[in-house]
Amino acid sequence: MIVVAIYAARGVHDQEEPRKQVIFIPKTLDKTNGFWTSLIEGSRLGAEEFNMDLEVVGGLSEEEVDEQISYIEKSIEKKPDVLLVAPCSYSETANVLKKAVKQGIHLVLIDSVIEYDVATAIVATDNYAAGEELGTYANSLLEDGKEIGIVAHVKGASTAIEREAGIRKGLGDKANMITETVFCGSSYEKAYSQTKKLIEENSKLGMIIGTNEYASVGAARAVKELGLSNKIKVVGFDNSIEEIKLLEEGVFQGIVIQKPFNMGYLGMKQAKDIVEGKTIKKNTDSGCKLITAENLYEEENQKLLYPFIEQE
Repeated sequence: MIVVAIYAARGVHDQEEPRKQVIFIPKTLDKTNGFWTSLIEGSRLGAEEFNMDLEVVGGLSEEEVDEQISYIEKSIEKKPDVLLVAPCSYSETANVLKKAVKQGIHLVLIDSVIEYDVATAIVATDNYAAGEELGTYANSLLEDGKEIGIVAHVKGASTAIEREAGIRKGLGDKANMITETVFCGSSYEKAYSQTKKLIEENSKLGMIIGTNEYASVGAARAVKELGLSNKIKVVGFDNSIEEIKLLEEGVFQGIVIQKPFNMGYLGMKQAKDIVEGKTIKKNTDSGCKLITAENLYEEENQKLLYPFIEQE
């Protein structure tokens, strides 16, 4: 009997604790977008490494805010330990995320923020600083008398708001040369058509600035197709394979690359530390870098152009 009792006690002790449940709701599951596919892969590696169960759900468009809210509502019903969310809207997703926190779910915001300070942790690029760096570089490229068009992604997204504000700061006095900001709804096709329209309607246009992968690639495609690479300079954000190729071809003059794989991995690390009761840093800047034709092939930058992890 004693032996049986010891064996039973040992069996209970050896049982593993249930794995923590995390649901990640990115802005889009669009497989053509290098930024989001890389970010999701980073989160999956983090889940595997930290022995956590991860479910990734979401729509196919960054502009479908109502659809994302619906996914958040359904996720709340599942009562996960942590919600990782990249909110499509600064204001429209705020109430449902506040509701999640009130129900005892830890919230980690990825890439973007909301108007309420309810998240336990935030992992994102410093979008204002990134925009300012791009704006400063754009300032050095713009010829006198030339004007600027901004092709932004989703109106109301914190990333779009912060990047444009930073771009304007970096441009300094040349911010007065911005003629229009259009929003492509994170659509390659819409960014392409909007850029063509900007060019057709403004003979003084000398630069297009894109604020994410969709906006930047769509704008660059239009400039390339029209044969205007020598007349209209294009700068933007992110580093898909197509963007790198367009940079090599001279269509892009510069791109600010983020670290999406790192962002996803660090989001899961924050989730792990939160559920383990560890002290965490609330805001984690996942980093960015300006890449131009001049520094594209530097060893450090070649590493940055592909997924990797920065261990803390």
